[in-house]
Amino acid sequence: MLVADLHLHSKYSRATSKDMDLENLDKWAKVKGIKLLGTGDFTHPEWFNNLREKLEPAETGLFKLKEMPSSTRFMLTAEISCIYSKGGKVRKIHIIVLAPSFEAVEKINAKLGQIGNLKADGRPIVGLDALELAKICWEASKDCLVIPAHAWTPWFGIFGSKSGFDSMEECFGDYSKYIYSIETGLSSDPAMNWRLSALDRITLISNSDAHSPPKIGREANVFDVGLSYPEITGAIKEGSPDKFLYTVEFFPEEGKYHYDGHRACEVSLSPKESKKYNNTCPVCGRPLTIGVMNRVEELADRPEGFKPEGAVPFKSLVPLKEIIAEALGVGAGSLRVGKEYDSLIKNIGSEFEILLSADRKDLAEAAGPEIAEGVVRVREGKVQVEPGYDGVYGKVKIFSKNEERGEIRQKTLF
Repeated sequence: MLVADLHLHSKYSRATSKDMDLENLDKWAKVKGIKLLGTGDFTHPEWFNNLREKLEPAETGLFKLKEMPSSTRFMLTAEISCIYSKGGKVRKIHIIVLAPSFEAVEKINAKLGQIGNLKADGRPIVGLDALELAKICWEASKDCLVIPAHAWTPWFGIFGSKSGFDSMEECFGDYSKYIYSIETGLSSDPAMNWRLSALDRITLISNSDAHSPPKIGREANVFDVGLSYPEITGAIKEGSPDKFLYTVEFFPEEGKYHYDGHRACEVSLSPKESKKYNNTCPVCGRPLTIGVMNRVEELADRPEGFKPEGAVPFKSLVPLKEIIAEALGVGAGSLRVGKEYDSLIKNIGSEFEILLSADRKDLAEAAGPEIAEGVVRVREGKVQVEPGYDGVYGKVKIFSKNEERGEIRQKTLF
C-alpha cells in the first residue's frame, strides 16, 4: 500500500507556514504514514534551487532527501493559476502539474518566466489559457500530467460556479483526451463526481492542498504499484482499482464550499433553499456564492447514489486530531490533543494506520474508549456534518450533544 499526497505548497506560497520545507515535510510524512509527497511550487526560483540542492534521485522520476536517512519520496509538482478570457468570460483555473525530471521543470519554468512573475508566489498567476499551459508542459516532457485542481470550487475550479466551464472540452478542446484526471477537492467526493457520465473516463484523485505540515494527507491517494513516476502516473491514467486502490476524502460537507452561502451575512443554504431566494442572499440581497453541491446538481445527468462500473473507491475520514478533540471535548489545537496525538502515534503507528486499520481494543488501551469509539464511528461514516459555505469550513460532529462521556465509556466497556 503506497499513500501519496501530490498537491501541497512550500513556504514560498502565500498564506503558508514557514515550516513548509523539505525536512518538515519528510518528518510529517512519517507521522502520517505517507510514502510519496509532491514537492509543490516547482515554479518558484528559490524553492526550485532548494529542491535541486537538497534532493537526489531515488526510483525513476522520484527523489529523496540527501542529508537524512529518509523513507519519504518526492515527486516534482506545482499548482499554477491561469487567469484569462475565453468564451466571453474571465476564467480563473488552478492546474496541478506532475513532472518526471528537473530538466522538464527547467523547460516549463523558462517558458512561464516569460509570461508571469514566478518569484511573486509559489503558486504563480499567469495570463495563460489552461490549454496553452498544458501544451507548454507536454512540450517539456510527454510524461507530464496536467490535472485540473479542486475541480468544483467556485472561483478556481474547472467546473466552478464563478468562472468555470460546463465540460472538459469547453476548456481543453480536442486535447481533452490528454487530461486523464481531475482533483475532487475538499468540498466534493467521488460519489458526487460519479453523477456526471462525462467524467467516467476521468480518474478522480484527492490531495491535501496543505499549507502547513500537519495538514498533509488530509486527503490522499492509495496505490498498489511499484514506487516510480511511470508506475504512479500510469495508475492515474489507467484508473483501475487493481492499481489505484482508493482515495482518502474529507466528508465533502466539511469543505469550505459545499453549500451555497454568504459569509459576511452568515447565510448558509442548500441548493433547494438558494433556488427559493433566486440565488441571492436573503439578508443583504447580493448574489450568493454558489457552492459545489449546487454546481454538481446543475451538471449531473445521473441520480444520487449512481456508481460507474470499475470506479476507484474512496474512504471518508476525519483528521485524527479532530477526532481526539471531540472525544475529549477540547479544541483541536490544544496541548492536551497534541499530547494524546503524539502518544497514539508512538504506541500504535502512523495516523493512517490508526484511522484505517488499528484494532479498536488497542486504541482503547492506548487512548481510552472515547477516542477509540470516535475512530470507529468515522470509519463507519457515523458522523453529522454542518456543511461549509463561502469559504467557511464545515463542522463535523461525531458525538451528539446529549451523549455523556461516561455513557460512551460504559457502552464501549460492554
